[in-house]
Amino acid sequence: MLARRLPSILPPLGGDEAIDVSTIWSVAGLLPNHAALVRSRPFRAPHHTISVAGLVGGGSPPHPGEVTLAHLGVLFLDELPEFAQHVLESLRQPLEDGRVTIARASGIGDFPSRFQLVGAANPCRRGCSSLDLCVCTPTERARYLGRLSRPLLDRIDLHVELPALAHGDLGAAAGDSSAVVRQRVQAARERQRSRFRRLALRVNAELSARHIRRFCAVPHDAERMLGAAMSQLGLSARGHDRVLKVARTIADLEGADGITAEHCAEALQYRGLDRRWRP
Repeated sequence: MLARRLPSILPPLGGDEAIDVSTIWSVAGLLPNHAALVRSRPFRAPHHTISVAGLVGGGSPPHPGEVTLAHLGVLFLDELPEFAQHVLESLRQPLEDGRVTIARASGIGDFPSRFQLVGAANPCRRGCSSLDLCVCTPTERARYLGRLSRPLLDRIDLHVELPALAHGDLGAAAGDSSAVVRQRVQAARERQRSRFRRLALRVNAELSARHIRRFCAVPHDAERMLGAAMSQLGLSARGHDRVLKVARTIADLEGADGITAEHCAEALQYRGLDRRWRP
């Protein structure tokens, strides 16, 4: 339910974005007859039995898959470790490049796939409510979460463990409303749009390594912290750059002009699953 609310805090599609999404849905035969353009951000939630062709596209001639249908929206994969491992590994290219290329004898399909991936998983195969109450052995838990490879996790920016809700917390209103959060997100997007006004970029997630050096400069204490993270967590160069992009986004949400050590520390705290892979 939480994942399905994510589009409600995202900014509405801009004019060019609406045309991009509508074109994809038209090619896939999903564009509603009564609508000239898709105005809301896509939300796709395929079942864990989906095939590679269903997820990233395939067929002859090549047709778009769920990663393309979720372009500029949200792709939600519930029970992430239950997906076949080769299906999950097929996400590497679209997550890295924002596009997926499918080669067939009848032709080559090149589809956009700039989506937000949200995955959910229980701590173990039995679905125990928390690690403290889990009856599985450490080996069983490691085998279950081990279906998520390090290269795939490296491409996922935020790893957050959510504790089980107590009975008294059910139905309790806490935190800001979606409307308030959406205003903050829109303000952060406006800062990014202004920053990248002369570049073919929309958001921080699209920054290349060259752009990161330009727009994500950090003070010396933050750089030392990131260096220690690479050593202690085994953080890769890709992971390092993704932490910087998250830190830049945190700063944008706060309305800060530059990235501080605190922003980097918060971004590193969201790499929880990297600690499981620590050498």
